[in-house]
Amino acid sequence: MTNNFDADVLICGAGAAGLTLAIDLARRGVSFRLIEKLDDPFRGSRGKGIQPRTQEIFEDLGILDRIVAAGGYYPMQREYAVDGSFTDSNVFEVEPATSAEPYHLPLMVPQFLTERVMRDRLAELGHRPEFGCELLGFEQEDEAVTARLATKAGEETIHVRWLVGADGGRSFVRHALDVGFPGKTLGVRALVADVTLSGFSRDVWHRFGEGDMGRQISVCPLAGTDLFQLQGPIPLEGDIDLTANGLTALLRGRTGRDDLLVHAVSWASAFSMNARLADRYRVGRVFLVGDAAHIHPPTGGQGLNTSVQDAYNLGWKLAAAIRGAPVDLLDTYEAERRPVAQAMLGLATDLLDAMKRGVMRRGRSVQQLDIGYPLSPLAVESPERQGEVFAGDRAPDALIRGTAGQQHRLFDLFKGSHWTLLTHEAAPISARPGLHVHTFGERGDLIDEAGQFHATYGVATGDRVLVRPDGYIGAIVSAGQDAVLETYMANVGL
Repeated sequence: MTNNFDADVLICGAGAAGLTLAIDLARRGVSFRLIEKLDDPFRGSRGKGIQPRTQEIFEDLGILDRIVAAGGYYPMQREYAVDGSFTDSNVFEVEPATSAEPYHLPLMVPQFLTERVMRDRLAELGHRPEFGCELLGFEQEDEAVTARLATKAGEETIHVRWLVGADGGRSFVRHALDVGFPGKTLGVRALVADVTLSGFSRDVWHRFGEGDMGRQISVCPLAGTDLFQLQGPIPLEGDIDLTANGLTALLRGRTGRDDLLVHAVSWASAFSMNARLADRYRVGRVFLVGDAAHIHPPTGGQGLNTSVQDAYNLGWKLAAAIRGAPVDLLDTYEAERRPVAQAMLGLATDLLDAMKRGVMRRGRSVQQLDIGYPLSPLAVESPERQGEVFAGDRAPDALIRGTAGQQHRLFDLFKGSHWTLLTHEAAPISARPGLHVHTFGERGDLIDEAGQFHATYGVATGDRVLVRPDGYIGAIVSAGQDAVLETYMANVGL
């Protein structure tokens, strides 16, 4: 096989996972093609919840402010009783943001708007998805993947180093790899539709029949649009009328109100809920991300977020391997992300059960701030720590000051495609490509004026904290342990 590649990476699927990976590879200078078999972008609201951890990722990718501007925050939810009375409450149990966790309010952004922002960011970086381009088949060899594509101009064969299947729950890539997708059907069928309608205000999320799977319906104003999203369980069998007239009849029947009128349907889907997890995330030079690797009920707003984080985990590892890092680094993608998906499936299923009983409450568990990789081979401590944060944890933010006097956040230092080494009151280590080095203390470039770094990270004199490109702590070593750090950095391509 020749080493003349048409691209380093072929990404199959231009949804949120594929776009995240493309943006991350683009900013790292990795060549890729992003293909999507649909002729046009997805136009539904489906994955509308953006959790706090994903907001941190979007900040790093340079799109968070645009995401907020495109959508907004969740309104109060209004639960109606049979007699027409109602109570208002918060959708989420939210604690105030802190310097360590700057985002605690989930965002509401219809998926088609999120993906539009992501495509705009990708265009800034010089790339666009290829719509109407379908993967027909592929073969692996030791050093490459040969893929056959059906493009608008005809069939094409290309050679790439790596293939990533981001092509959804019915993933062609997963089927072609013959990777098992065990799980279960959850015995719930539901509809979701984006509509224009009259009869409801846009200041609350209207909910009827909570705990009654035969009557339940919710009508949520979609931030950033003039649409409402209808959601509700439907019978397991039979056709569902998803036209404006059909949805009007369903809405009036479940709410008991004849003043409601659906004028137009922008997008609608009827689906059966499943919880499934791929047996493997990697087969040779091919990876699965997002719904291709895991599907689950939509309760708790975990799906798009987990998919984005899959791609965010894989992107820097692919780039490092392409640039000469040990290829074993890529095995850590499945080792880190599959257990996260497994836990997420359990959470979403538990929330579905709570929804059936009318007692679903979304607390910290859905925010994904506590996700970490403490058992990963990329989590190294020398010596083992007793403290505030550990290797494998999400690296907290903190307010600090540069020695020139300006205030910064640690997230400002982390932002970008590099690793970050924070040293506390010790001589700086040698800089190298892909590593940014910062030092607190005498002759350092940073001042821990408010003590937030020291308090949040629990560091002692001489400690070094190495933060991965995806914002997780890779290694924490104490004074005199620089040899351990050097070995670690060599193993990840630094």
